[in-house]
Amino acid sequence: MSQLANPLEVLKSLSEATSILIKKISESVVTVKAQMSRGTGVVLTKDGYIVTCNHVLAGCNAVKIGQGEKTFNAKIVGTDPYDDVALLKAEKGEFTPIEMGDSEKLNVGQYVLALANPFNRNQPTATSGMVTSVNSTLRGWRGTQMENIIATDAQLNPGFSGGPLVDVQGRLIGINTAYVWQRGIAIPVNKVKGIADRLMTGRVAQRGYLGIIANTVAIPEEIAEQAGLEQETGVMIFSVEAGSPARKAGLAMGDVLVKFNGKPITDFYDLPRLLAEDVIDKETTLTIIRRENLIETTIVPTVHGGEED
Repeated sequence: MSQLANPLEVLKSLSEATSILIKKISESVVTVKAQMSRGTGVVLTKDGYIVTCNHVLAGCNAVKIGQGEKTFNAKIVGTDPYDDVALLKAEKGEFTPIEMGDSEKLNVGQYVLALANPFNRNQPTATSGMVTSVNSTLRGWRGTQMENIIATDAQLNPGFSGGPLVDVQGRLIGINTAYVWQRGIAIPVNKVKGIADRLMTGRVAQRGYLGIIANTVAIPEEIAEQAGLEQETGVMIFSVEAGSPARKAGLAMGDVLVKFNGKPITDFYDLPRLLAEDVIDKETTLTIIRRENLIETTIVPTVHGGEED
C-alpha cells in the first residue's frame, strides 16, 4: 500500500511553486501612475504596449509607468470606457510580455492568482482564489453593464485595477477591474486582446447614440399580456434630445422601449450593450409601448454624442 505524501512537504512545495510563479509574472507587471490615481498595468509586447483599466487613468493626459528602479513616460494609445480597457505605450525601454491564456477555456473552481504593484515596490502584491463564475454580467457598476466577465473569490485591494489575473501556469486570463459584492471582477483576456489590437491600429471604440434620457420601469401586467410580452420591465423615455436619432424616429416622452432588433430591453443597462459599434448608422427596429399599444419603428443610431443614453 502506497503511503500518502507528507502534508508538510506538499504545502511547502505548493508555497515554493506559487512564489516562483509570482516572481515570473511580476516581470510583466508595471505600476501605472496617473495624475490623480494609481493602478497596475500588464505588458503585452516587448516594445512596451501595456494594458490597464480605463478608470485608472481618470481622464488624465500624462501617465508614468514604473518597474522597479525604472520609470518611463507613457502615452495613451486609446481607451474603451465601456469595457474599462485602456492601452498605453511606453516611450522607451524593453519589457517582458506576459504569456497569454485563453479565457474561453476557463472553468469554475479553477485556481487563479491576482497581482498588483501600484506603488512600484520591489515585490508585487498578490492574492489567490478560484474562479466562481464565467460569462457573468455586472450591472450598474460605473454606470454601465459589463458582460462576459470573470468572477473570482480572490480579494482585490485598491491598486489592483489593471493588474493580471493568471492561471497556475502564469498565463494571463483576465485584467482585474473591480472588487464588488465580495467578488473579484476581471475582464476576460480574449476580450482584452481584441480591444488592444483594435486600439493599436488606431480604431476608436464607439457606441451607438439615441439621444434620450430614460430609466427602467415595470410594465403593468395587463399591458404586457395585451401586447404579448413575456418581460416584466422596459425602459421609459423621460426626454428626447432635439435633432437626435430618437427625435428623428418619432420617439416621445412616455414611450417604453421593450425590444431592440428583436432583443429584449428589460433594463436601462441593456442599452449600452445593444448599442454596439455594428449598429451605428444602420436602420434598426425598435419596439415600444405607446399608450398601451405595441408598435415598431425604425431608428438609425449615430456615433455616441457624449451623453448617456
